[in-house]
Amino acid sequence: MYDFPEAPTPAFLFDLDGTLIDSVYQHVVAWRQALSGMGIDLSVWRIHRRIGMSGGLFVSALLRETGLKLTREQIDELQTHHADAYEQQVHSVKPLPGASELLAELTSRGVPWAICTSGYARTARLALGMLGLPEDTPMVTRDLVRRAKPDPDLFLAGAALAGVDPAHAMVVGDSVWDLLAARRAGALGIGLLSGGYGRDELERAGAFMVYADPADMLNRLDELGVRGSD
Repeated sequence: MYDFPEAPTPAFLFDLDGTLIDSVYQHVVAWRQALSGMGIDLSVWRIHRRIGMSGGLFVSALLRETGLKLTREQIDELQTHHADAYEQQVHSVKPLPGASELLAELTSRGVPWAICTSGYARTARLALGMLGLPEDTPMVTRDLVRRAKPDPDLFLAGAALAGVDPAHAMVVGDSVWDLLAARRAGALGIGLLSGGYGRDELERAGAFMVYADPADMLNRLDELGVRGSD
């Protein structure tokens, strides 16, 4: 037998919306409601394509497409209106199939993980109860980093919170923005189809594996180097 360093334990950094909870539709509707309230009419598909970016970048990208200009104060107001509209719909948000079970299984096997979301704590932490997770669950929200996706800050902070090297972590996300941020953080990317992006899009953005949803990923954890006792 050769003498070589022991392989690090796999670790996972999870996006939230569209990855662990089925909330993409509610966020799209909330953004459209907030935009309409300021007299900005945008098609739903244009909004959906930007879900997963930070709120500020999201607004800037959509405004660029329309040619409209908003002040910093108006952008902040728009994000507040979005949070208000989302909270009105949060009762209809549910965990994605297998999400709670996947996190529980990783915990039972001693696999480090953290949740890293572009959402602000005000809305993101509502998901903890849905997933049956305690308040001290390792979670990094937009409030805690300088820049959000597609910048890598959220995943770098999540890796630090989980006590792992980003290069030894795998980012699990449903959007191209998650996967771009993963590549910039030096982590492997895993795509889920549960947020509405196609397999080809996720693979082009850097996903080395693509699963339908958390339940599918749970059933195939061995493909990711997560094994029971040998």
